[in-house]
Amino acid sequence: MVLSVILPICLLLLLGFICVKFEFILAEHIKGLSQFVFKISLPAFLLQALSSKRFDEIWHPGYFIAYGGGSLLVFAFAFVLYRQYFQCRLTESGVLSMGASMSNTGFIGTAILMMLIGQHAAIYLSLTLIIENLLIMTLTLIIAEAGIHQHRAKSQLLKQTLYNVINNPVILSIVFGMLCVILKIQLPSSIAQALEMLGKTASPIALFVIGGSLVGMSLKAVDLQSMTLVLIKIVLMPLTIFALLSFSPNVSQEMLYAGTLLAALPMPIAFGILGQNYGLGDKALSALMLSTILGFMLLSGLIAIWW
Repeated sequence: MVLSVILPICLLLLLGFICVKFEFILAEHIKGLSQFVFKISLPAFLLQALSSKRFDEIWHPGYFIAYGGGSLLVFAFAFVLYRQYFQCRLTESGVLSMGASMSNTGFIGTAILMMLIGQHAAIYLSLTLIIENLLIMTLTLIIAEAGIHQHRAKSQLLKQTLYNVINNPVILSIVFGMLCVILKIQLPSSIAQALEMLGKTASPIALFVIGGSLVGMSLKAVDLQSMTLVLIKIVLMPLTIFALLSFSPNVSQEMLYAGTLLAALPMPIAFGILGQNYGLGDKALSALMLSTILGFMLLSGLIAIWW
């Protein structure tokens, strides 16, 4: 099973890397494809998959509380560690904490879970993406901006962050999908079919984008801080989620495995982008590269054991 899942993923990653490396496709085109996945195909997949289910199939408070609580615990641990022990500035500590507690759910997570459990993956992807975008990303942006604009009104920071969240296509698709379920709205067959067709492109294009995005990254800036960050993400994060899900009520084995698998994913590409924007430079890209390599090794082991 592990080969049937991991091998196609590695081939698509390799294809994306080769195409960009040899300039068959330009790096600017990869950014466009990334936007297509994030704004079109992934929201289409989530909306179509969620709208076709019952509410009791979608909402799992045990999973939501355990994964959300675990993510916040890891975020807090990393923040205190980098702020107090490594003496990092406020903005840097916030961004690094995001790297420790947020996974590449939208791209790699979508691809792997869809191959493992099909459309049922939309349930865990949606709940996890809500946690990552509403909790972790929002918290990161507030801390990062507060570190830069320490004299700026908190109300302005919260207003801007809320605006960014509300305009997130992934969050909007989840909200609309949930509304369809709650209000028992059936999408017209033609719309549902179009969304399904778009949704099927999310997984392969996402992997191609990840592969292309790795071009230019290196491990040259790996230091103690980077290694610590990667270990927190790849080891502590999945262990924390596994432990919390194990003791949560009404959590099935599938939820336990899916949640742990998502927690074990590498850091998101957004971490590298934010790291560049907030002055972390190669430190963020090196940690992202290392987490991708080690993350896939761990994922292969988990899939081999559980599937």
